[in-house]
Amino acid sequence: MKKQIICINWGTKYGPPYINRLYGMCARNISGDFTLTCFTDNREGIRPEVICQDLPPSNISMPQSKGKWPKSRLWNKTLEGVDGPVLFLDLDLVITGSLDGFFEYGDPDDVILARNPTTPFEKLGQTSIFRFPVGKLAPLLEVFGADPQGVADKYTFEQRFVTRNAPGGIKFWPKSWVRHFRTQCVPLFPLNYFIAPRLPRDARVIIFPATPNPPDALLGRWVPEEGDRSRWEHIMRAIRGPRHFKKRFRHLRRFMLPTKWIADHWRE
Repeated sequence: MKKQIICINWGTKYGPPYINRLYGMCARNISGDFTLTCFTDNREGIRPEVICQDLPPSNISMPQSKGKWPKSRLWNKTLEGVDGPVLFLDLDLVITGSLDGFFEYGDPDDVILARNPTTPFEKLGQTSIFRFPVGKLAPLLEVFGADPQGVADKYTFEQRFVTRNAPGGIKFWPKSWVRHFRTQCVPLFPLNYFIAPRLPRDARVIIFPATPNPPDALLGRWVPEEGDRSRWEHIMRAIRGPRHFKKRFRHLRRFMLPTKWIADHWRE
């Protein structure tokens, strides 16, 4: 199987720094030749080793939803410059081990997703890192294009839509390969105030759905707006903040110490 990696970039949230780091992480963790193709609306500042292609064409009006529905552009029947099985990677993940197995696992025709540990009984897949043959998800694009908002209202997240509707069903990567930073690396309350997020043994990829992003986790904050906040300052904000217990506990849970191991991996 050819080692083809793809990613997608639109707008200004991520851009070249994330794309360039992604290439660097791939180069350090793949044996032999590989390609990284980035479908993007802005090529400026992207390192020359990355193959840049225009965003795949789409006439779909993207719905108002939490999900990353612009990823649906990758469900087209064809994608410029790649064919057959491709490994999609989110721009905000951290590669900590070999990616070779992601090209060897299962059959070339499989659609393989990461597991979402936040909804274990639903058996929901994560599209932060998933493999699929180019064109196999085209039937999903037809359904989505016919009623974008209706599909988004029903499924909320594009990964739930893929999980439930991929032709032939989906498979999951081995559990130890892909870990969810927020739920599987950050210690539970109150240990999060005393123990830094850990890198699970045997993890090859750490995904960062929603918040925090790698640069914030590296510094020990949930979002950039928090700045440098001590344990005591964070606790006092919970005491002085919302009266609802669940909101206070959520605030207390959203504290972490700097995650220094991110710097070892998330770099060009």
